[in-house]
Amino acid sequence: MPTFNEHFDVVVVGAGHAGCEAAMAAARVGLKTALYTLNVDLIAQMSCNPAIGGIAKGHLVREVDALGGIMGEIADAVGIQFRLLNTSRGPAVWSPRAQCDKQAYRLKMREVLESQPNLKIKQAEVADVIVERSAVRRQPSGSSFVDGRSSFAGSSEESAFANDQRLATSDRTIRGVLLRDGRRVAASAVIITTGTFLNGLIHCGEQQYPAGRSGEPPAVLLGEALKKLGLRGCRLKTGTPPRLDGRTIDWSRFELQPGDADPTPFSFRTHRVAHHDKQVPCYIAFTTEETHRVIRENVHRSPMYSGQIQSIGPRYCPSIEDKIVKFPDKTTHQLFLEPEGLNTHEIYVNGMSTSLPIDVQLAILKSIPGLDQAEMMRPGYAIEYDSIDPTELNRTLETKKIAGLFLAGQINGTSGYEEAACQGIMAGLNAALKVKNEAPLVLDRTEAYTAILIDDLISKGTNEPYRMFTSRAEFRLHLRIDNADRRLTPYGRRVGLISDGAWVEFQAKQRRLEEVKKLLEGTKLRAAVLERIESEPEEHAPTAAKAGAPDGRGRPSLHESAMGQSLAQFLKRPEISIEQLVPTLRELVPHFFVRSADHQPGTTGHLPSGIRNELKSIETEIKYAGYLDQQQRSIDRLKKAEQRRIPEWFDYDSVSGLSREMQEKLRKVQPQTLGQASRIPGVTPAAVSLVNVYIEIQARRREQPSVL
Repeated sequence: MPTFNEHFDVVVVGAGHAGCEAAMAAARVGLKTALYTLNVDLIAQMSCNPAIGGIAKGHLVREVDALGGIMGEIADAVGIQFRLLNTSRGPAVWSPRAQCDKQAYRLKMREVLESQPNLKIKQAEVADVIVERSAVRRQPSGSSFVDGRSSFAGSSEESAFANDQRLATSDRTIRGVLLRDGRRVAASAVIITTGTFLNGLIHCGEQQYPAGRSGEPPAVLLGEALKKLGLRGCRLKTGTPPRLDGRTIDWSRFELQPGDADPTPFSFRTHRVAHHDKQVPCYIAFTTEETHRVIRENVHRSPMYSGQIQSIGPRYCPSIEDKIVKFPDKTTHQLFLEPEGLNTHEIYVNGMSTSLPIDVQLAILKSIPGLDQAEMMRPGYAIEYDSIDPTELNRTLETKKIAGLFLAGQINGTSGYEEAACQGIMAGLNAALKVKNEAPLVLDRTEAYTAILIDDLISKGTNEPYRMFTSRAEFRLHLRIDNADRRLTPYGRRVGLISDGAWVEFQAKQRRLEEVKKLLEGTKLRAAVLERIESEPEEHAPTAAKAGAPDGRGRPSLHESAMGQSLAQFLKRPEISIEQLVPTLRELVPHFFVRSADHQPGTTGHLPSGIRNELKSIETEIKYAGYLDQQQRSIDRLKKAEQRRIPEWFDYDSVSGLSREMQEKLRKVQPQTLGQASRIPGVTPAAVSLVNVYIEIQARRREQPSVL
């Protein structure tokens, strides 16, 4: 055994959004944790868009927060504009988004990390991981252990802690990391969250140079070390737009995009965002015919089209030159001018990611009225980097080939801060639970977008940066932003990430919601309530109602046939919203509207975001009860397939009728359940059925005594 200079339970490599969540999770559950970064001044650097959340990404942030993570709380503390997106559509796709103060975000994150017990921040380059050969320890299929005892199994909450991984597919075990200066650091688990730094190569026109981010060195040594471990890898590409000096922009030429009047926080533990009374606006711009001409004439100078870049970029966040080439019929493309902070004039041009040469980038800006005099502070660029094939991972994000080595973030082929953060907290938790010899936390894809992301990655892999969308969820009405705490906070509490105070507040909220829901179900509609609703201003009616047949006030008539119904049944009508029942609810449950000093009391016409969002959650559960029940039955059927495990000893080669192609796909991914096997690209339902039959056949053969 080598001599070690320091000893930790968990070592996290990389202090981006995945690394910060991983380190905090491991430290909060009581393990001695070290976070290694190339530059402590750039912890949680927002290297691209200075924003958190967005469509589906906001769901991930809510889930990280519900588990006990920190991204949501940081965003609430430093956000300078908040918007709840998609509110014109159903509640399943509502998503919060916050424009953040870029500098304040990393400073706040560093403050939180430095104040966390058990966590040490270290500035050093990790050059290699230290592994050793060890005896293969295999756990009996279908069993799991916590402190040497059989793990709990039964409720959906408890099943998430079942040991749903192959504990040993290799005889190699992590023992620590080697620093570039020669020091050796011992660790029982190592989490690598290196983002775009592994063999990073930046492209700006014909120029290219090694870098992890612009102005920062790449992680070449660690990148080569991971290749030597035998982990399958691939090369990906992402990019960033130019930044402008806001003092040189003619803001009068652009459409104003303000934040919400009463911002909805990301964190369930935030009562009111810090900058609620001084939000800054963003602005909407558009490309012109001249913009498109400049790009078409110079597209051959883009590294993406000159052949200089071979890697695949993000499909859903294309560069500006990609948009012009792939959508030639579009005459304009939308851009968003977004401030990077309260104390800087730097402006992020969202929608103009590019690797074109600097002179072409300047010409593009000149072609847009209002930006024609704008000065560019930083040019846009593309970056290629190494990632690991995520099918190399178990559902815990531990590598199959090396016990104790976990990967999280862009190294697994994802894009975005939010996708990184949710992987970080799961890797941090599972690394810590492994060190403590406790069963891992494995979420089901019917429980969280986080689980969908992980399941997609380990089952299907990816050849392009993976981005989360609400369309990836089979049961997205169940996976809403408003119920993320109800879905996941019990898990966070069980592993030790949810404090006593936060747990008490969570339980109080659940009691409030249940009380109001039962009250609505048990209270009959009275004439006085109906008269009050019909006399209210039109703005309290739902959008769908305003578009209906008018009754003289722009809303459909409310017939007396509703009399005698419960308020819950009445609320199911499309022309009725829960806001219209607020005066009645104030009389029936006045304590629901009385909160701490952090909450504003609100009036009948204006409810503070905390109270309003709780009421909307109740409304969703009532209005969509039929759909939710139908989806729950589908979820129960899916879970039955998920629960049928494929034993680690299963031999695909001996399955008669299974094609060689299917055998190769299944051997590569090594699915742990029939449900996971069914989601492997190219694996047919017939192949899954064969595997299901042969599990029993092979099990019987194994039980037969061998003949000597």
